[in-house]
Amino acid sequence: MMEEREFNNIYAIPANYTDSGKLLGGMLETRNTIEAGILLLLAGYPELMWLSIPVTAKVIVMTVTLLPLAVAALMGISGDSLFQFIAHLVKFFVRRRKLHLRRVGYKYAKDKTKAPKWRSKRK
Repeated sequence: MMEEREFNNIYAIPANYTDSGKLLGGMLETRNTIEAGILLLLAGYPELMWLSIPVTAKVIVMTVTLLPLAVAALMGISGDSLFQFIAHLVKFFVRRRKLHLRRVGYKYAKDKTKAPKWRSKRK
């Protein structure tokens, strides 16, 4: 007589299961890292080469400007990369519509073909 065994089909999913397309152990998305590098090159090169200030001041200026830019680009905004978020903003402003709603309490003219009040039917 064979015993019926219960099979456990429940498996523990590791925390890094969805981290396959990311860098530094799943901390950074590849797209965000590439965008951050492009932005840092575009903003950092002019600051480094074209500013005619002492080296210490260059380091301070680059720290104040490039560090927040890099952090914002690496983190992204609401789940999107920085360029995706900017594209969503542009698309929103291009496609937005203005809603014209009726005002509450305002007396709209019912019919513009009515005779003026001084021509009333009373005589």
